[in-house]
Amino acid sequence: MKESGEMYLETILVLSKKTDVVRSIDVAHERGYSKPSVSRGLGILRDEGHIVFDNNGHITLTDSGRAIAEKIYERHNVLTEVLKEFGIDEETATEDACRIEHVISDTSFNIIKNRIKK
Repeated sequence: MKESGEMYLETILVLSKKTDVVRSIDVAHERGYSKPSVSRGLGILRDEGHIVFDNNGHITLTDSGRAIAEKIYERHNVLTEVLKEFGIDEETATEDACRIEHVISDTSFNIIKNRIKK
C-alpha cells in the first residue's frame, strides 16, 4: 500500500477515536488536503476493501483497513516516543516518526519496540 493510503487510514482511525462519525470532509480538514484529492484517495481505499461508506457518507474502516491503520498508528506512537527519548523535541519527533512509520521494515520496528519495552 502507498504511504498516502496508510495516512488516510491512520487519519480515519484517529478521527474515529475523537468522534462517532468520520466524513470525507473531516479527513480533508485533518490532513489539509483538498476535498477532490481526499475523495479520490478514499475511493481507492473503498475499492480495495479497506473502508466502507454508509448512506450518509460516514466512513468505517473494514477489518483490513483497521489492521493497517492500527499498525501505522502504533508505529507512529512508538517511534515518536523513541525519538523524544533521544532528546528530539516533540514536534520534530512527531514529524520524523510520521515519515519513518511508512518505510521501516516490520523486523526493524519489532526490534525497536521490543528493545524499548525492556
